[in-house]
Amino acid sequence: MLQGFAPSDEPSRLTKSPAPGMTPAVVLGSGLGALGALRLLSRAGVPVYSLSAHPSYESRSRWFRPLPGVREMLADGAPLARVLEASSLERGVLLPCSDSLLRAVSELPLAIAARFPSSTASPEGVTQLTSKAKFAALLDALDIPRPRTLIGGDCSDLEHFANGQFSDLFLKPVDSASFMRSYGVKAWRVRDVADACAQLARARAEGHPVVVQECVPGPASNHFLIDGFARANGAVHALFARRRLRMHPPEFGDSTHMISVPLTEVEPAVQSLRAILAAIRYRGIFSAEFKVDPCDGTFKILEINARVWIFVEFAGRCGVDVCTMAYRDALGMPLGDIPAYRSGVRLVSPYSDLAAAHYAWSRGQLGRGAWLRSWLVAQQPLFNWTDPVPALRDWCEMSVGALRRMLRRGRRIDRPAECVPTRD
Repeated sequence: MLQGFAPSDEPSRLTKSPAPGMTPAVVLGSGLGALGALRLLSRAGVPVYSLSAHPSYESRSRWFRPLPGVREMLADGAPLARVLEASSLERGVLLPCSDSLLRAVSELPLAIAARFPSSTASPEGVTQLTSKAKFAALLDALDIPRPRTLIGGDCSDLEHFANGQFSDLFLKPVDSASFMRSYGVKAWRVRDVADACAQLARARAEGHPVVVQECVPGPASNHFLIDGFARANGAVHALFARRRLRMHPPEFGDSTHMISVPLTEVEPAVQSLRAILAAIRYRGIFSAEFKVDPCDGTFKILEINARVWIFVEFAGRCGVDVCTMAYRDALGMPLGDIPAYRSGVRLVSPYSDLAAAHYAWSRGQLGRGAWLRSWLVAQQPLFNWTDPVPALRDWCEMSVGALRRMLRRGRRIDRPAECVPTRD
């Protein structure tokens, strides 16, 4: 089912024309987050260019335009500052979509940062949120509810930290993106002290520093995410809350089905988030993840992404367009008042939700009728009617891949078996 907009999304189909002489935006990065930023800014009438090392979904959008005059590519290892300096674009607002690009933007030389402004935190502020060690220290100092975390340490420290409860722990990478590329998962569970020590040693030996963290129990629906935008000095300008309903993989995965919820439903988490952002005088886009501990009902913070996240367009469709806010803030333009966003709006990632639903079916946690109903009025992150090609291309490529796999299996089945002599 291809459904990009529920009926109440009709106003967001209108795209404003860019004003003459308007400063363009430059979306840095690739994937769903970059595609969402591209769509939101274009619909707001902002001229947009893209710059990424490995173009993905966003390169198929009707609004995709490569940054002009670029002679070197980020894929070739060229530093961001050098690529921007060589561009023929006179001026542009930067919107980073990954942690590495966020750090690169925050560390740009002053001359290039003046030519390519951004609404991002200082290098120190970025590090406090992206460094697992500094983030844990910040939470400790502010006494924010959080899962227990062990930073560094050796096997003896780990054994003392676990206190015999290794089934409640997992290894969490410092650099999630590189860990995912290497192992195809977001984290590692551990069984006992020997397994924990072996995995800890393996990760470090292969260049992937990790921390040990307590796993907050409970289903996917105990996860809440609060997204938004903060102006200078940590003054929160806009907030948007959503609840995860299904995820895949079932333990350390991404949301496959979610719903927007009112802020009153997550008020304790909002208070914690405001305290953190104010303490580091944070500026820019953010997305914070919390999980409710079923033992005491506490909202425990898991992490904060200090950049465009993969479902940023969903927030914009519901009424909180943080990409346009970041653009206006970078140029010193007024942000205006934010109307109440729409709660009760659903989002489904169809391909990954099939796997999540199958897992729930096999455990008697979800009926097929309830699953189908959850899809009926849901938005999708990749497809929408104003920009259908990214989803259609993705569907075609998946179909061709599936057909090729079927043909390969068919050839293996049809191949005559070799004659093997037998002994009487």
